[in-house]
Amino acid sequence: MDTLAEDQRNAVRQLQAVLDSQHYDTDVLVSVLQSVGWSVHSAMELLLDGPHPDPSASSGSTLSFVDHPPQLPVDRPERPRVCFPCHSCDVHFKPLKSLANTVFTVLSLPFHVVTGILRFILGVFRIPFLSLNFSSNTYRPPRHPQDSRGAIRRWITTLEEETGAYNIQSSPSVATGRDDHPSTSRRHTYPPANPETTRVLPDFFDGTYDEVLDICQKEGRIACVILVSEEHDDVPAFKRGTLTDPNLVRIMSDNNFVVWGGDVRDKIPWDAAQKLQATTYPFVAFLALQPHRSTSTSSYSSGPVLTVLSRHYGPSVPDSGPTSARSLVNHLEGQLLPRVDPFLTRHRAQIQERERDRLLREQQDRAYQDSQRRDRERIEAKIRAEREEAERIRKEEEAQREEERRLQAERDRQESIKHRRSQWRRWMRRSIVPPESRGGNSIRLAIRLPSGRVVRSFPSSSTVTALYAFVDSQMIPSNMKPQDDPDHPPEGSEGGVEALERYIHSQVQGPESWWGFKLALSYPRREIKWKANTSLAEAGLKNGEQLVVEITSDVGNGKKSLGHDSDDQYESESD
Repeated sequence: MDTLAEDQRNAVRQLQAVLDSQHYDTDVLVSVLQSVGWSVHSAMELLLDGPHPDPSASSGSTLSFVDHPPQLPVDRPERPRVCFPCHSCDVHFKPLKSLANTVFTVLSLPFHVVTGILRFILGVFRIPFLSLNFSSNTYRPPRHPQDSRGAIRRWITTLEEETGAYNIQSSPSVATGRDDHPSTSRRHTYPPANPETTRVLPDFFDGTYDEVLDICQKEGRIACVILVSEEHDDVPAFKRGTLTDPNLVRIMSDNNFVVWGGDVRDKIPWDAAQKLQATTYPFVAFLALQPHRSTSTSSYSSGPVLTVLSRHYGPSVPDSGPTSARSLVNHLEGQLLPRVDPFLTRHRAQIQERERDRLLREQQDRAYQDSQRRDRERIEAKIRAEREEAERIRKEEEAQREEERRLQAERDRQESIKHRRSQWRRWMRRSIVPPESRGGNSIRLAIRLPSGRVVRSFPSSSTVTALYAFVDSQMIPSNMKPQDDPDHPPEGSEGGVEALERYIHSQVQGPESWWGFKLALSYPRREIKWKANTSLAEAGLKNGEQLVVEITSDVGNGKKSLGHDSDDQYESESD
C-alpha cells in the first residue's frame, strides 16, 4: 500500500469499504484492480458477480485473464454463498412454491422409477441416454457425503453412463469407488483402437480440488476444472457434446492436463465454485503456474503463483457458445497454450533439474551413509575381534595360571604326603621293625623288592605289621641314615605297633592305599593282606617262603610295580 499512488490507495480503500475485507487479501484486491484498470465498479462486479461478457466478443460469455491473470484465492476464507439464478429467490411466493414442489415430486415419482430402469439398461450397453430432470428448479444446498472422493468418482461414473463414453485414463476403481486413493492409471488408452465407434472422455482426476492445485504446483501442469449443475438445462448438451469431443480430449491428453470436475451439489465442487466465483453452469476454468508480475507500484515474491488463466461459462450450443468444444479448442490452441507453455516448459525443466539434483544428493548421501556404515561396521568388527582375541588370551592365561596353581597345589600335596610318608617309614624303621633274629625259633623270608632281593629273619612272635613296616623301610633312600630317624611318629599318639595300627585304620583311603603295596607268596601265589594284631604264623607264613612286593600306588614311594603280566609269572628263589 505504501508504494501505491494516492488515487490507487483510495480505490483500494473504497473496494475494501464495499466488500468484507476479511474475505479478501489486500494483494488480491490490488491485483484485481490492476487487471481492470483501477476501476472500482469493474472490480466489484468481477469479485461479487463474476466477470461479465463483452457483447462485442465472439466467444459469448468467455472471459480470459491471460494478459492480466489474477492470483488464485486458494486459501482465502469462503465467501457467502451466491444463489443460482432461479425463480426461487422470490420470497413472496415461497409458501406457494413449496406446496407446488411437493405435489410435483409426488407426481414425478413413477417417472423417476422408469427413467432409473432405462438408465441402468442403456448404461450396460453404453448407449447415451438423455437425462430427464423431473425435480423442481429450487436450489438445494450442497450435499455433505461421508466420502468426498467417492462423490467425485460417482460423478465420473454417472458421466460415463450418460454419455456412453469411457474415461481414457480411469481405472476400475473409478466405477466401483472401492479405492481410497486418487487414480489416473489407464483403462482405455488414448487414442482408442477404433476412434470412429469409441467415444472417450478426458482423463478425470478422482481426487479433491486441493489435490489438483497441489499437482499443478508440484508438477507444473495445466488444470482444467469443470463444474456442472443439474439445475441448469445447458449441462446435458455440454456433457454429450463438449466433454466427448475428440479434438478437445486430444489436446488435453497431449498436453498432460489435470482434468477435474464435479457437480456443485456436492461439497467439494461447491467449495471449488465458491473459490472460482462460478455462478453460471456449465463452467470451465484453466489454471496453471505463472510468474508473478512485478510493477513499480507493488512488490511481490519472485516465485511463480497459481493463476486462473481463463474462465468459460454458459451454453455449449451453438458451436460459437462459450463452452462449446470448438470455442475451447480455439482458445487453447490460439491463446492459452502459446501463452503458458514456454514458462511451464522452463518451470518443468527446473522441477526436473531440481528433482535430478535431489535424487543425486540422495544417492550421494546414501552412498556416503553406506560408506560410513561399512567403515563403522569394519571398525566395530575390528574392535570386536581385538576384544575377543584379548578376552581369549586373558582366559587362556587365566586357565593356564589356574592349571599351574592346581598342579603346584597337587605337587605340594604330593610332596607333603611323600614327606609325611617318608617320616612314617623312618619312624617305623626305628620303632616298629624288629631286629633280625639269629636263633632257631625264627621265620626266614626271602622278599623280592622293586630294587632287588632281600632275605630277612623275623622272630616267630613278629606281626604282619612288622613285616609290612620292614618292607616299607626298604624303600627309604640310602642317603637317609638310620641314626637320623625320628623318635616319634609324625601324627597320632605316642606308642608302638598298636598306635600305628590305630592310625592306619583311621585313614580314609584304606590300609592297602596307605601302604602303597601288597605282599604275596610267589608260588603258589597267595596274597598276604595286612591285618592288625596278626602274627606271621597266623598269616600262614613259614620259614623259607618267598614273598613278592607288588606296588599298588606311587603315592609316597615314587616306585613302579614290577609289571607282571599274570599272577603266575613270578621268579622262584634259588638258595
